[in-house]
Amino acid sequence: MQNHDVLHRELGKSGISASVVGLGTWAIGGWMWGGTDEAKSIAAIQASVDAGISLIDTAPAYGQGVAEEIVGKALVGRRDKVVLATKCGLVWHTQKGNHFFDYDGKPVHRYLGKDAIIYEVEQSLMRLKTDYIDHYITHWQDPTTPIAETMEALETLKQQGKIRSIGASNTSVPEIKDYIAAGTLDAVQEEYSMVKRDLEADIAPLCVENDVSILSYSSLALGLLSGKMGPDRQFSGDDQRKDNPRFSLSNREKVAQLMQAVSAIAEEHGATPAQTVIAWTLQQPGITFSLCGARDASQAEENAAAARLRLSQQDINAIEQAAQRHLVDLDS
Repeated sequence: MQNHDVLHRELGKSGISASVVGLGTWAIGGWMWGGTDEAKSIAAIQASVDAGISLIDTAPAYGQGVAEEIVGKALVGRRDKVVLATKCGLVWHTQKGNHFFDYDGKPVHRYLGKDAIIYEVEQSLMRLKTDYIDHYITHWQDPTTPIAETMEALETLKQQGKIRSIGASNTSVPEIKDYIAAGTLDAVQEEYSMVKRDLEADIAPLCVENDVSILSYSSLALGLLSGKMGPDRQFSGDDQRKDNPRFSLSNREKVAQLMQAVSAIAEEHGATPAQTVIAWTLQQPGITFSLCGARDASQAEENAAAARLRLSQQDINAIEQAAQRHLVDLDS
């Protein structure tokens, strides 16, 4: 691995700078990932920060508060070293809004009304053991609440110093335009990877034009692009990948061929295939940050090293050609 410093970029117009690789904590919450190990999770978060990762992304919905509580414990004594992002809008304290799914038999609704946002931010501050959130994100969009009302609540929280910047996740182009019209939108958080590139057509150009950062999640496509998931891998229990068509045998065979090309480039850089995929993601137009999960310290350190890897244009072209050759007709 070439010895570059961890790259930092600005978060929209907020004036906040963060490491280009962020730690995503969905898996740490345990929900849909087969449970969690608190001690290992705390070690993963602390190892990330110690390795130069300053962007930590979490959400109340990750285990109904579990991930936030673990992040809060892990950041005691380290809070000033991180840009802490969490979310609102998936609620179980009220049944207003739009029913989304059930968790342990309890309904979870998409709701971004002002009353819920004000309630949720206080709950998150408590679990995270902090008095401010650097980046506050609407987790899933609520069709029952006007975006102007949602933004009014978020702008109020910003004026109060409880949040420092505003983001929206799982959006559409019209929703992003409404957010931009209603206040200062600093970033969107969207799924993006070599196997899911639809935002390149419309969301990325819109964000570039309006100085809105893009936080890419699932850069490794839930492990599919990690270089560690062969065609023989089995999924069990509540592992969400068990019935996901993207993890079909034929897909994993196609991805394995792509990863051979990625591995050759990784070897030249003294990097792992996963690090190379993350670096590719960060060098795509409009992609500002890449959120990567880690469940133990070694995974955290591997992800952090990807923030120091720079691919040449020749490397990017070679990966692009391999993707075009092997990723046609993927099941999704």
